[in-house]
Amino acid sequence: MANIASAKKRVRQTERRTERNRDRRSRIRSAVKDVEVAIDAGDRAAAEAAFKIAEPELMRGVSKGVMQKNTAARKVSRLSARVNALS
Repeated sequence: MANIASAKKRVRQTERRTERNRDRRSRIRSAVKDVEVAIDAGDRAAAEAAFKIAEPELMRGVSKGVMQKNTAARKVSRLSARVNALS
């Protein structure tokens, strides 16, 4: 356990940051899952609507440091291709 004041503060900051990152990651996963569920159901309109929500969530995760840029870009690209494949 930390004894020095600055170390105690870093522990508090880390806990807050971890909580925020966990929440962001959860929102990203939920948004992506909504798109995948709509794709599996074959509902193009719902998939497009869900994708319009999921893409900004992924990119916001990048800007907040929750995930890497290439990872988010890959996920967006793959989801987009699956949505566009629906007819």
